[in-house]
Amino acid sequence: MSTVDIVVTGLGATTPLGGDVASTWEALLAGRSGVRRIDDDEHEWVDRHELPVKIAAPLAVAPTDVLPRVQARRLDRCEQVALVAAKEAWHHAGLGDPKENPQVDPLRLAVVIGTGIGGAVTLLSQDDLLETGGLRKVSPLTVPMLMPNGPAAWVGIEYGAQAGVHAPVSACASGAEALAWAARLLRAGEVDVVIAGGAEACITGITVAGFVQARTLSQRNDEPERASRPFDVDRDGFVLGEGAGVMILERAEHAAARGATVHGRLAGAGLSADAYHITGPEPEGVGQSRAIAAAVRNGGLEPTDVGHVNCHATSTVAGDVGETRAVRKALGDHVVLTAPKSALGHMVGAAGAVESIITLLSVKEGIIPATLNLENLDPGVELDVVAGEPRKVDLQAAVCDSFGFGGHNAAVAFTKV
Repeated sequence: MSTVDIVVTGLGATTPLGGDVASTWEALLAGRSGVRRIDDDEHEWVDRHELPVKIAAPLAVAPTDVLPRVQARRLDRCEQVALVAAKEAWHHAGLGDPKENPQVDPLRLAVVIGTGIGGAVTLLSQDDLLETGGLRKVSPLTVPMLMPNGPAAWVGIEYGAQAGVHAPVSACASGAEALAWAARLLRAGEVDVVIAGGAEACITGITVAGFVQARTLSQRNDEPERASRPFDVDRDGFVLGEGAGVMILERAEHAAARGATVHGRLAGAGLSADAYHITGPEPEGVGQSRAIAAAVRNGGLEPTDVGHVNCHATSTVAGDVGETRAVRKALGDHVVLTAPKSALGHMVGAAGAVESIITLLSVKEGIIPATLNLENLDPGVELDVVAGEPRKVDLQAAVCDSFGFGGHNAAVAFTKV
């Protein structure tokens, strides 16, 4: 266990429920859903390709409504959402103007922002231009806009981070893995502050079609808000979402020296791999369990200290029950679960970062948001799942799970200050 204390001083997000952390948290507690039909003019490819899935969870606030127009035009949507979330987190942390009045040495500032897919929107649109208009129509910014390290790179440029800019790409575990790598940088003494999280914006024809063919998406088109049903016996797949979540993580002594407000502690993080299947989780959750146990152990905690797990729970038939087995194996039967993807959809590489923010707020505020649409609990789930209404509870520690295609497993443990 490391003796370095890591604190969270800033939070930022843009999600299908709101354009910032406060609106997202409020909507989540109110039981609102960000899922809707998308067979509209903006998503004309749904009908053009006769796709059977006509629902998704798009952003509540377009990033182009927040960023300057000239800046937004040079960025893929994935890069846009990363900057929106980073701006909120930086301001929330009170770090000042990075150019005029920086409160962190640029040589001690790093960025770790993960993504699962990267600039899919740019890749598709620029390929269409090449096919129809030829070389001269292709933007010279194509590669910087589509590269998976783009979100991290632009955030690093925006805030002058010179200690390193990193972009973990581990599918749906990317956002949580970014927090884990940020913790390692801080504990190694290499940096004082890390801007860390995940970003994704891939609601496009090819991604939807690919997930359809893999039989992972819900086709409950007539009831969009009821489509994502983690742990429910009638679940039929996840709903694709988009967004970004960013935390400002600091060494505690650095935060104290500048008088920062601390919202909680990132106590520990754990990473593992299943080495089992490219898309399917290991059925007994062995690798997932190792990641959860590592997060708790590295945080200097005992399993009994953890009262809550914010589950990855995507609403797939195979994944949900296996995850609960992993939780029981690592922590026991006393923990209480919730599944935010019931309201947010699955934000892929951003999911673990946004859901880590939700986990931290649950610990800080003493309330666990309810899992939407949970009407008939799968009998394979042998743990307590919050459903119906949010539950007030005194939490000292909680864990956020995040798992991705390829067998990537990440877990992050948060505690009160």
